[in-house]
Amino acid sequence: MTFNSQNLSSNRKSKTFNNPERFIEGWYWAIPTNNLRVGEVKAITLLGRDLVIYRGKDRKAVTFDAYCPHMGAHLADGKIEGNGLRCSFHQWKFDREGFCVDIPCFDEPLPLKLKTWPTAEKYGMIWIWTGEVPLQPLPFIPELEAQDFDVTIISQFVTNCHPHAVIINAIDTQYFNTLKRVAAENIFEPQELNQYAITFTNNLQGRKGNYLAKLMRPFYKNDLNYSVCYWYGSTSMVTFIPNSLHLHVMFTLRLIAGGKTEGYTLLMMKKRQGMVGKLYNRLVLSLGKVLSQDFLKVDAKILEKLKFDFRTPVNTDQAIMQFINHLERQPALSWGTWQQARTSRDTETRDNRDKWRDNFND
Repeated sequence: MTFNSQNLSSNRKSKTFNNPERFIEGWYWAIPTNNLRVGEVKAITLLGRDLVIYRGKDRKAVTFDAYCPHMGAHLADGKIEGNGLRCSFHQWKFDREGFCVDIPCFDEPLPLKLKTWPTAEKYGMIWIWTGEVPLQPLPFIPELEAQDFDVTIISQFVTNCHPHAVIINAIDTQYFNTLKRVAAENIFEPQELNQYAITFTNNLQGRKGNYLAKLMRPFYKNDLNYSVCYWYGSTSMVTFIPNSLHLHVMFTLRLIAGGKTEGYTLLMMKKRQGMVGKLYNRLVLSLGKVLSQDFLKVDAKILEKLKFDFRTPVNTDQAIMQFINHLERQPALSWGTWQQARTSRDTETRDNRDKWRDNFND
């Protein structure tokens, strides 16, 4: 599906973009897969909501709201029994679907159910869908959708600005041409995959003496084809395509208290067969890890002190404005409650309706 760009006026107020009280309904990382062992339960806070996540005997990750429906004990203090979780306070037990299956003082359990959240694992991370039923898949790179790949975690980070301010760097041509000294064409070609995902493609050429060019030069001779796939306004998957080498970097972010960002950087490549293929991937991923860490050092400094305010878009910001337009059409949820976010127009309509009802009752 081809994306038709729309103009975004700097005077038009965004409902979701850079808003610390809203986020797009979608898949968000919870914790790395290796941080949750079988028989272990952990407390997490995701987008303002307290949750518990555990791994039962079947090795599948399960996510509940954090508090027991009896008296509000935190379920992270509970213990795993089989594939279920037993509260530490009055020993109520819940199965992996959230149903109460045992209360020690009762002959029969009560007909109640904990709130559960769709949970999946991929890229070495555990992901949670922030709605009732997943409407779209986990973030994926179109090229690797049906393929196996090798993944390494480059870094975990926290920065003081909103995730949207971090994630748009990947389509900011001024950022590439000045800060990174990587020549980028001013035009990104956008294409929507679906309501929640959009890709941008460009062409890069490292300037002489640039660190990126030096490290990548052994792997390619021509210009560096470059694409970015955004999912849910929070995960970007960047693909470098020099000749036969396809190197992918994932920045998966989530909003935390105070409008700040917590995220992971992952590096991945399509799996190659045989010992030589495995060694080749290991070498490239190792070099890529060094490259990425150096490439992002300056970014971390700037983002830490950035007071983001996108008041003056210019022509070279076209891709960023297209990203914002795409984002604003996605369903937004409210921080903490995970309920559908209301617009000021919705509030005004509701207030007028209530006023009309009050007048009618009088």
